[in-house]
This record gives sequence, C-alpha cells and structure tokens, in this order.
Amino acid sequence: MLEKNSIYEAVICDYTAEGQGIAKIEGCAVFVPNAIRGEKCNIRIEKVGKTWASGKITEVLEKSPHRVNRECPVAKLCGGCDFWHMDYEEETALKAERVRQALNRIGGESLEEIPILSAPTCYGYRNKAQYPVSVKKGRAYAGFFRAGTHQVVENDKCLILPPEMDMVKDLVIDYVNQYRVTIYDETTGKGLLRHIYVRRGAVSKEVLICLAVNGRKLPRVEALIERLKKVPGFATLVLSVNTKKGNTILGDEFITLYGPGYIEDTLCGLTFRLSPRSFYQVNHHQAQRLYEAAITQAEITKEDTVLDLYCGVGTITLAMAKAAGKVIGVEVVEQAVQDARENALRNGIKNAEFICGDAGKAALELEEKGIRADVVVVDPPRKGLNADAIEALCRFAPRKIVYVSCDPATLARDVALLKDRGYAVKNAQAADLFPKCAHIESIVTMIWEG
Repeated sequence: MLEKNSIYEAVICDYTAEGQGIAKIEGCAVFVPNAIRGEKCNIRIEKVGKTWASGKITEVLEKSPHRVNRECPVAKLCGGCDFWHMDYEEETALKAERVRQALNRIGGESLEEIPILSAPTCYGYRNKAQYPVSVKKGRAYAGFFRAGTHQVVENDKCLILPPEMDMVKDLVIDYVNQYRVTIYDETTGKGLLRHIYVRRGAVSKEVLICLAVNGRKLPRVEALIERLKKVPGFATLVLSVNTKKGNTILGDEFITLYGPGYIEDTLCGLTFRLSPRSFYQVNHHQAQRLYEAAITQAEITKEDTVLDLYCGVGTITLAMAKAAGKVIGVEVVEQAVQDARENALRNGIKNAEFICGDAGKAALELEEKGIRADVVVVDPPRKGLNADAIEALCRFAPRKIVYVSCDPATLARDVALLKDRGYAVKNAQAADLFPKCAHIESIVTMIWEG
C-alpha cells in the first residue's frame, strides 16, 4: 500500500487521456502531472485511492529529450494548457496514440497507428477566449481557471491567443476598476460582470466582444466603447444576460451595445456570420484542414443528399454543398441555425436547408417525410451521439458516415455501436486543433457493409 507524502522512484510509462503521466509503483497506477513518458523520477504521493494514486515530481532523475523549458510563466498553475513542459513532437505523438488506443480498446479496432494533422504553430492560434473575472485585494482581474478549481490565475499574456484578445481583457478590466463595476460571486450570486468573451476572425480580423453579466446593463457604456475602439478590428460589443446561479458562461438573451452583434470570417472559401453562441472551431487553419479531410473522405457526388448533424453555423454543410445535390444541416441552437441560413444566402448557396432541433429527432422526422441521406456527417459535442441519433443514423442507412469528434472515448463507443449495426471503419485520423492543450479532434469514416 502506497503511503501519502512518501517519495518513490519510478519510470513514467504512459499517459492518461488528459495527458498526465502514469507510473506503476508497487502495482498501483500513479497519475503524475508535468511528466513525460520514459523519464525516471522521484514522485511524492499526494493522494491514495483504492486502485490508484496521484503524485507530484520532486526530482527528474533521467530527463526525456522531449522535455523543454516552459515559455509560459503560469503554465503550472493555469488550467488552460497542459503541455508547455514537452516539445510538440511528443505532444502530437501522445495525442495520436490516445485516439488509436481508444478505437482499439473501446471501438474494437486493431489499428497499428493513427496519422495526425499537426499544427504549423502553437502560438496565437485560438480565435476565441472566455476569461473568468475575479477580485483580489479590492482589484478586479481576469485570467483562466486553475486546473480543477474556480480560482482565477492572472496572466498578462496568453501565448496561444492573438494579442488583441489580451488587449480586450486589459481594457475591460481597466474600465471595471475605474467605474467600480462589481464582479460576480458564484457563492452569493451577487455582482455584475461574470466573464469577458472575445472572438476574432482569423481572416477578417474582426473582433467581437461579449460581456456575460448578472443583469441587463452596464454603467458608463460610452466610456467602455471608447476604450475598446483602441482594439484593432473591434466590430461589435454584446451583453449576454445571465442571471442564473452557477458557472454557465453565456445566458439566453443578448443585447447589442455597439455594431451589428456579430462578426464575419472566411473558412474553406466561404464567408460565415458568427454570433456569440455560434459554434466555430477555435483554430482556423487546422479547422480548414479538418473539414477538407472530412469532405475528401465523404466522396460526395451530385446525386447525393448529405445530412450534417450538429452543424453549428453550417461550416461543413455549406462546404459540402458544392459537391452534393442537396445538403441538410441540423442544429439545436436557434441562433446558430439563423446564422447558418444567413451564411447560405451570403454565399449564394441554394441547395442547403437548415433545421433547428435535436439531431436524433430531426433525423427521424426527415425519414418520416421520405427524405433519405446518402452520406451523413456528425460532429457532436463531447458526450457523443445519443441513442436517438444512433437509431436515426441506422434507419437512414447511408452508404457512408463521416464522424468528426472532439473526444476519442465517446467516438470509440459510438464506432462500436455503429459496427454492431453493419458499419465498418474505412479510415481514421487525428487532427490537432489545440496545440499545448490536451484536447484532440479526430475523423473516422465508416462505410455500410450490411
């Protein structure tokens, strides 16, 4: 039995799904942050469970050639990034291996390797930031949550964000401190400002700023707007009214204070309108490569009807419209559906239809209307497909399913379920849209074998 606070010598042998190192000590799996596979370390045990333990490196005895000095000064505290302690080669290797292991262990595959679309840069790639706001010694500040907590870690410059975003954060905080705007307290439910949300078009360079507030108005809005005009590309300011207790960022009501309430950006040669609630991949360059891969693997013809479940603002749907006879996008967020319809008009695409509703129910309704899908694309949230969506997919019996996923475990679970219904994996690959962070996107193409 491992003893808490005792130090053990061990070798890091593998990684968890979140990128922590795993060491086997006295037959027990010990999870170790900031570790790299192959390193020999002294590990202090911090918590002991029945079948596992967690620990902390006190000394690296044999260093991995993939270990590097952290460029971010708050990397060990901030919960936003996970891999500033290792080089990008090792990071992409562990991400690809995570997808491979999930598909083999849960999905019943026997893949020897998974190719990965590596990112060309780890810096300034994110087109969206959501800064929680807090107070320290009477002064408001913003940053990102410490891992596993709601303690806000202050950081002057985030390396994975473009500088305009940190500029917005600093200008809003200056305004808050000057005009004594109160900060929301999750415990009491009191205070006004909850989050600073910033979105920037990678091509258009337009900047959308959305402030999540526990109310319906801000003091001295004109003074805030004048400040924000210093931000290159500042196009619109929106209030998100969120008076519910808890840690949900955006509310259901949006009030536009400046500009049109949205920005535009270009992806896959198409122009898209983006509102605060619109889903849009955070890494523009890698999203374009991801969608191009999905389109290529779909092998669409002009005879095909393509169904895109969880379509967001219609990025994949409209990109596939060029090759298809008809495309139908389904999305549960009403604002995103409105944006998708506007995006179709803006791009002159006439063979696209968008439906607001739950993916599984909408698919069943389409089937009842006699609409068939030759190819189905799914890009669900992290929880994967629900039972209704799986049932609808199989009732459609498309010749091909292209599954885009942000979680290898739920992807592999759904792959196994679809295999039981007559589908087989034709292709699988990973795509890194989140350099220095533990998340990984992947694409699996499945074909009908009956």
